[in-house]
Amino acid sequence: MIRLENILTPGRVLANAPGGSKKRVLEQIAKLVAQDVPDMDAQQIFESLVAREKLGSTGFGNGIAIPHCRLNACRTPIAAVLKLQTAVDFDALDGAPVDLLFVLLVPDSATEEHLQLLRQIASLLDRASVREQLRKAPDSEALYEKVIEIQREQ
Repeated sequence: MIRLENILTPGRVLANAPGGSKKRVLEQIAKLVAQDVPDMDAQQIFESLVAREKLGSTGFGNGIAIPHCRLNACRTPIAAVLKLQTAVDFDALDGAPVDLLFVLLVPDSATEEHLQLLRQIASLLDRASVREQLRKAPDSEALYEKVIEIQREQ
């Protein structure tokens, strides 16, 4: 089973990112991933994330969103994490604005892996204590360390 710690790098974790709007946040995610993964195109990632959001919001509730999509250019699953300075409206199920985003990009063929990873992330973020610890991370490095630490405890 693929674990979050194996597909997340410090270069794809950003704390205190500016919020703005859902679209602006998805653009930031696409740029963050494209900078860290050389053969990925930011525009393609952005368009795929937007297309997925049109099918239904990935706003999970409790200030969490899990934007995800499948991409041809993606050879292995890729994760990214953003903590926003200011929460944005993400059309979440509970109506709460989102300030923590766990992003998942997977190859077109990775159906079962995709679902396993989404379940893993959702169960991780289901606990209020975990969300609180992540929100307290002062910078990107601390946020990355906290995500990895919490996941290993599961």
